[in-house]
Amino acid sequence: MLLPLVNEPRDYAWGSRSLLAALEGRTPSASPEAEVWFGDHPADPAELPSGGTLDEVTGGELPYLLKLLAAADPLSIQVHPTRAQAREGYAREQGMDAADPSRNYRDENHKPELLVALSDRFEALAGLRPVSDTLRLLASLPDAAAVWALRERLSDPDESAALRDTIGWLLSGRAQADVREICAVLVQDSTAVDAPPEFAETLDALRGIAERNPDDAGVLVALLMNFVVLRPGQAVYLRAGLLHAYVSGLGVEIMAASDNVLRGGLTPKHVDVEELLAIVDTAPAAVAVQPGTGSRVRYEIPVDDFALQRIDLAGELRVPVRGPAMVLATAGEVSVSAAAAPQRVAVPVGTAVFATADERELALHGRGQVFIAEPGAAS
Repeated sequence: MLLPLVNEPRDYAWGSRSLLAALEGRTPSASPEAEVWFGDHPADPAELPSGGTLDEVTGGELPYLLKLLAAADPLSIQVHPTRAQAREGYAREQGMDAADPSRNYRDENHKPELLVALSDRFEALAGLRPVSDTLRLLASLPDAAAVWALRERLSDPDESAALRDTIGWLLSGRAQADVREICAVLVQDSTAVDAPPEFAETLDALRGIAERNPDDAGVLVALLMNFVVLRPGQAVYLRAGLLHAYVSGLGVEIMAASDNVLRGGLTPKHVDVEELLAIVDTAPAAVAVQPGTGSRVRYEIPVDDFALQRIDLAGELRVPVRGPAMVLATAGEVSVSAAAAPQRVAVPVGTAVFATADERELALHGRGQVFIAEPGAAS
């Protein structure tokens, strides 16, 4: 069975007024449009045009959540737990009210995610940069006591320990004067910064983040992180324990069905420093960007909750799937049919069609771009 899905964009403050509108060919919105959810998550299940919501069909058992994400401003820096950490944390917080903003664990699941860029440029922070590189970046900033204090914090030869200590110090509130001073350094005239060329884009991004968040310790946490730029079709996979934040752009995001988030700044929401440090992986390393080249790409995802492929369609194509699956259209004019539902169902850009678990092959028709989400191979 094939079921068309729609949903209203969520109006988070960091959302864009124009990115989703441009994708769908409509005028910009009067308010931010941040995410469109295609899933059965109880917080915002997708709607069926015929009436009802997807969770009434699936029973809330879909292992993944597919989204369109449109960021005009940076999201909060965050990290997600492993399954074992989520189970332990959820059990520990069972006595807390579900609506308590200080609650960290809303379920027992992990939340790995993959982001594929749709816009010409999608910016993100992902993972922690090697300390030696961060020290070179700091050395290019104008001389200031706070810059020296941060460099001193990072001087431990054990880079992972140095980063963990520094993040804890920044988020504890003890470094607030240093946060303000370094933010002021970052937003001053760029000609005052003699940065190596490799850090030019990073410093431009940090300047924008500091201008929006001048007193937020998350600006300095961002300064420790890898700055990543994705081009259309390129993707980044964000595993449990990896510190990350989307900065700007339009993309397709898929994740395990979970709402477990530990925040590390750039947010007015609760930041549990102790719990963040308990689950974050502070080993510095670059994060791989998946190239996403070709007319048909299956992205590398090392978990069994979800799989995602992108297809640039030019005619008709039959695609085997592991149901329950979704077809999301992001360009062109596309329709889908299935063995149990031979009638073609249109998939307007910005909407999706859900294929129930009994469907094993979908036929795509038309010209455009689609993403197919499904459970992973071991699900």
